[in-house]
Amino acid sequence: MGLKCGIVGLPNVGKSTLFSAISSNKAEAANYPFCTIEPNVGVVTVPDERLQVLEQLVNPQRVLPTVIEFVDIAGLVKGASQGAGLGNKFLANIREVDAIIHVVRCFNDDNIVHVEGRVSPVSDKEIIDLELQLKDLESVDKKLQKFERAAKAGDAKARQIVGALSQYKSTLEMGKSARTVQDLDADLKEEAIGDLFLLTDKPVIYVANVDETSIQSGTNEYVEELKAAVADENAQVIVICASVESQISEIEDLDERQMFLEEYGLKESGLSQLIRASYALLNLITYFTAGVKEVRAWTIQKGWKAPAAAGVIHTDFERGFIRAEVIKLSDYQQYKTEAACKEAGKMNVEGKEYVVADGDIMHFRFNV
Repeated sequence: MGLKCGIVGLPNVGKSTLFSAISSNKAEAANYPFCTIEPNVGVVTVPDERLQVLEQLVNPQRVLPTVIEFVDIAGLVKGASQGAGLGNKFLANIREVDAIIHVVRCFNDDNIVHVEGRVSPVSDKEIIDLELQLKDLESVDKKLQKFERAAKAGDAKARQIVGALSQYKSTLEMGKSARTVQDLDADLKEEAIGDLFLLTDKPVIYVANVDETSIQSGTNEYVEELKAAVADENAQVIVICASVESQISEIEDLDERQMFLEEYGLKESGLSQLIRASYALLNLITYFTAGVKEVRAWTIQKGWKAPAAAGVIHTDFERGFIRAEVIKLSDYQQYKTEAACKEAGKMNVEGKEYVVADGDIMHFRFNV
């Protein structure tokens, strides 16, 4: 399954610089380098040290990590919900992504003009929030009018949907995002807004783009303002210096790259943090297949059972699922080979009800 994150932000907040760093990033697994699908879409690997462990143990012909797709969405301006600027294209692009990476300017630089004439991360966030909320309100209103007629005619299910939609409407009218509505039954929520693809219902990560001085301390006054503003959203704030990320992306040698990071007191790049956070945001986990031809990471939703997990390899695997043979990575590390794990009783045979765990090494048996 693919993972697509949209990078949004006002003009001149560092969004394009960050995307450029992503675009030129030298993927650690050379078998899946960065590639461009469209002018504003890039694919990079999800950092995972477990792949390197398996590669050393199995010595496969190739290693394929799981990947994440980043979409650089056109800069937003006030009035986008009414079509201002590239508003309609911007909003259409957001509908297609799984999660939003909201880049917010948290640095001063007289040479980079702010579109609003001043640096105010909270105000910047609110401008984009408002435009997305207005578009969502338009979508909710249209559906609400349709179901209100059915509810007045005595349709019980329609009355439930009207109640849910009304809750979303009042939330949006208060200037809050749809994702803050938490107390609805999952099935009712799906019936009410599942087909609307509400922009503000998508999970979000805030990227605080800071200057080089602030990246060493990990914060500044603007970052703290942003964190306070999003405290009730249960959203993560990642501090990144886009200009530093741009420099890191140009360093091909991994040892040199690590030395560069250490100069700024960083353990890993902001990009790696962002990729991991994006992956975790959507409640995704990884399982592995390992053989002499290929060691590969597969992305699934946390909580999936073995047949559904098998289905990401091929639909036939799910349709004709018989069993899964599962080895834990720690056991593989201890016993070194699949055969040794099996001999030691560390290869478990699991059926259709097995819930796949993050890091499982799996073989599927199927018949179609």
